[in-house]
Amino acid sequence: MNIEIQPYLTFNGNCEEAFNFYKSVFGGEFSRFKRFNDMPPQEGMPIVTEVYAKRIMYVALPITPQFTLCGADIGFELAPNHVADNITLLVKVKDKQEADNLFKSLSMEGKITLPLSDTFWGAHYGMCTDKFGINWMINMSIEPKL
Repeated sequence: MNIEIQPYLTFNGNCEEAFNFYKSVFGGEFSRFKRFNDMPPQEGMPIVTEVYAKRIMYVALPITPQFTLCGADIGFELAPNHVADNITLLVKVKDKQEADNLFKSLSMEGKITLPLSDTFWGAHYGMCTDKFGINWMINMSIEPKL
């Protein structure tokens, strides 16, 4: 397997504050920083209300070349059953079939909080909670179509 697992911290509205703190502690710059209002409208996805628009959809802070701390505000319209419990494991894979297999296996007897699908940000991505209550995100980057 060619995978990478990264810690993914989840928050209920204070992700930006927390990650600015981590940035002050560890140094460096965010490699990704997206708010929910950066997300274009998509069929099948609820529209993010003004209350949540400024919340963090995804932030990544490289700590070392091998370790990136990731996070988001979560648990509202887009994933109402997902609890902001502060840790989710992000599994990054390079193969779509491997992403599908991992997601299917991890969500078996668990709960799918966001179905695995192609996204506007160029990923094959989904979220689930396994039968032991551990939260997982499966992500495979998709090459942009020109």
